[in-house]
Amino acid sequence: MIASQTASGLRYAVRQGGKGVAWCALSIRCGTRDEGDFPEGIAHFVEHTLFRGTARKSAGVISSYLDRLGGELNAYTTKEEIVLHATVLSADLWKAVGLLYELATEATFPDREIETERGVVLDEIISYKDNPYEDVFDRFESRLFYGHPLGRLILGTTASVRKITPDMLRRFVARFFVPERMALTIVAPLEEKRMVRRLTALTDKVFGMARVPSEAPERALFAAPVAHLPFRKTLDKRHHEVNAVLGGHGPSLYDEKDRITAALLANILGGPASNSLLNREIRERKGWVYSIECSYTQYADSGIIAISFGCDRPNLESCVKAIEKILQGLCDAPLSERRLKAFKKQTLGQIGISSESGEAQCLSMGKSLLSWGRVREDGENRAAIEAVTPEDIQRMAQRLLDPSRLSHLVYL
Repeated sequence: MIASQTASGLRYAVRQGGKGVAWCALSIRCGTRDEGDFPEGIAHFVEHTLFRGTARKSAGVISSYLDRLGGELNAYTTKEEIVLHATVLSADLWKAVGLLYELATEATFPDREIETERGVVLDEIISYKDNPYEDVFDRFESRLFYGHPLGRLILGTTASVRKITPDMLRRFVARFFVPERMALTIVAPLEEKRMVRRLTALTDKVFGMARVPSEAPERALFAAPVAHLPFRKTLDKRHHEVNAVLGGHGPSLYDEKDRITAALLANILGGPASNSLLNREIRERKGWVYSIECSYTQYADSGIIAISFGCDRPNLESCVKAIEKILQGLCDAPLSERRLKAFKKQTLGQIGISSESGEAQCLSMGKSLLSWGRVREDGENRAAIEAVTPEDIQRMAQRLLDPSRLSHLVYL
């Protein structure tokens, strides 16, 4: 792998991998939390409307440009970044990279196309109301970070999205879509030095050789962990299934040791494997839920650890009590060395399998470049996980999972 920075300030990383397929991604350090005075949801709306026309291509041409090559073009928005990415045959890699650059630098946001896409986004917001498992988590996070930009909803609201104008979209892109806030990553079956030469030549052609300083204000970071009291909120949504989230704040992306411990703890508690503590007890033994998971999301200055599940109404109280019993057990006593070793092996296996995906590698490298200015190697993460002790897990459980300090949001 080769990672560096172009004259314009854009970071990049290329890795030789795969066979006949190439993956590329352009990650931009701006997300929902950076919206400031813009309407809530504009970052996500920008992501959608970049595809609605550039100075050289119409929306129709963009939508079929890579499809005709057998490739795929996609994008997503998080609280902290917007990512454009593509999968193509290796012979078409530079067409895909050129398209990503064109979307990021030449989008025109034509009025008619914007109105069409507004309807799409409004429908996406409305559809969330029919998907309470997703909606309850978003609303939980919004309450947990109330009063801070992290509390903004990625999709925004129907009212805020209706306020967004083409001029706002242009100003948002002009403020944030500059090379110093970007990272281009590639995984392809091509020689790395040749990829770097092609990449830097194309980047210099698009952005020039001079640094373009960002006009965006610095992020409003937490000076200390958020001090909101835990909340317990139940909303009657008149759904057949109850959907619930229990959780609280967690370590930040830059809280190095603690974030690794928290990630391992979340996987032990409610990872994808059927032997995770919550899955084994509440799904496999009791049969009260179809799925239950514990997720840990890391942000620049904070994080969120959350347990999500859906169940029949009569089983809600039993589920909560069973969850709290498991959490209390982790707080009261450390895992044995043998059990923790088994969980570590399982976690490392999951990471190893997922990292075989070229797309996953490409997106992970972009996140790493935006966050640390370098690509973290697999060995670093492996060593950090191996260093976690049973006492570390217990201390993290006491810090994050004390049942008396968890917030609850329930949709009935």
